[in-house]
Amino acid sequence: MSFSSFSFAADLVVIGHPSAETLTKNQVADIYLGKTSSGTLYDLPEGSDLYASFYDQAAGRNVSQVKSTWARIVFSGQAQAPKQLNDSNAVRSAVAENPNAIGYIEKSALDDSVKVLLELN
Repeated sequence: MSFSSFSFAADLVVIGHPSAETLTKNQVADIYLGKTSSGTLYDLPEGSDLYASFYDQAAGRNVSQVKSTWARIVFSGQAQAPKQLNDSNAVRSAVAENPNAIGYIEKSALDDSVKVLLELN
C-alpha cells in the first residue's frame, strides 16, 4: 500500500521556547507564509511528507504554493524563508536553544526542552 503526500497525516505540533506564548492556527499560517515576522523559523525538508502535511494542515497550501509564496517574498527582500533542518530532532534542538524561534515537529518527537504553541490535526 502506498501513500501520497496528500493522504499522509501526522500529528504535528508547532513548538517554541518554553517562554513563548501559544499561537492560533491563523497566526501560525501568517508566520509561515511570511505575512508576519516572528523571529527565527525552522522548517523540515521541503521533500518530506511532514513538510507537505504541515503546510496543508496549518495554512491550507500545497508545496508548490508555499514555494511560490516564499520565492516572491525572498525576491522582494521582505523576509528570509524558514531555515530547513534535517529532521524533527534538529528542529526541536534549534528551537530549544533560541527564545525567538518557532518550528514544527511530530508530536512523538516532543520533550520538555520546548513548549507546544499549537497542535495540528
